[in-house]
Amino acid sequence: MKLTSWLYRLARLSRDAEVIASGNPKKMARRVKNKVLGRSIVRRMFRW
Repeated sequence: MKLTSWLYRLARLSRDAEVIASGNPKKMARRVKNKVLGRSIVRRMFRW
């Protein structure tokens, strides 16, 4: 894995940990919703 990809992945994990540590259920729900939505959109884009 390239350095840049690794750093972006680390940043996403860091944000996930920050949201979970906040204990705010609204932030957690929004984070999960956006991840699921983003993944489904990307899958559809690559099917074309």
